[in-house]
Order: sequence, then C-alpha cells, then structure tokens
Amino acid sequence: MWIVSSLPYLSPRQEGEVDAWTEEAAQAGRVGSQRLREVSIEVPPSDVASALGLAPGDSAVVRRRTMLLDGRPVELTDSWYPAEIADGTALAAMGKIKGGAVTLLANLGYSVHEAREDIVFRGATADEAAELGLPVETPVIVLSRTCLNAEGVAFEASLMVMVAEGRHLRYRLIAG
Repeated sequence: MWIVSSLPYLSPRQEGEVDAWTEEAAQAGRVGSQRLREVSIEVPPSDVASALGLAPGDSAVVRRRTMLLDGRPVELTDSWYPAEIADGTALAAMGKIKGGAVTLLANLGYSVHEAREDIVFRGATADEAAELGLPVETPVIVLSRTCLNAEGVAFEASLMVMVAEGRHLRYRLIAG
C-alpha cells in the first residue's frame, strides 16, 4: 500500500534536499522520478481559472508531468500558475526546477498558507489511460489542489490524476 501525505509537497526544500516525491518514494524503499511532458502558456479550463481567480481569457503557465514509481507511471500532474507570477521564471521554462516549484514560489514571496483539496473518483479517460498504461475507465483518483498565500491569493492550481490501486491518502487536520 502506498501512503501519501500532502504536507511535504507544500513545503519549500532546503539546499541539497531532493524533491518531495523522490524523498517519499525512497522512504518506502522505492524510486520516485518524474518526466516533464510539456510547459506552455495557455488559457486554463474554467475550473482552474476560477481557482486561480483569473478573469475569462487570462493566461496561465501549465507544467504537465508524469510521476513515475520504480519506472512505472502512477500519476499525471498538471500544475497551473498565473502568467503574471510565472512568466519569465523557471516555472515557464522546460526543465527541472532546482528545489522544485514550491521552493521557487516561496523565493518569489508565494508561500503556502492554505491548501484547498478536492478529491473525486472516476474512470480514466482514453488519454489518461494511455499515459498511465491502464485500460480505459480503470478507476483513478483525481485530486485538485489550490494553494493560497497568507493574503488569500491563489498562486497554484494542480490537477493530479492518480492510479487508484494501492493508493492511500492520509490527511492530518488541526483545529485552530
């Protein structure tokens, strides 16, 4: 069983630390890696635009990645950033970001104060199934996450389509 916690993915990395996915996999005795499929500037889907507080027609940078566990695709992650934040940074360039996007964003003044997550379960689309090596309509977990800073400004919206088999999502909530 694969147990996943969101917290490490929301925290900046220290100099020399590997990314959260690589670290989490290693702690389980596995190898986590990722393949960057595409980086582009696009008008996001309406749900992403709404999550980011963008006006209709506003652009955002999207980074599309395939997360691999022991060389096998297990998750598709599309992360969207308002163009006014990401344009001209490593977020908008094809290539790995030293320290990861969370660290880069924190260095730009966008630290995660609040993360909103929504989870649904559905069958994989034909494109998702092909990328994940699954039969079409195989159950997948779809996690949508919006990250906001202390002022309530949304600066990242991610859509993660995960292989459901063997996955366990863990949440820890602390009442304030």
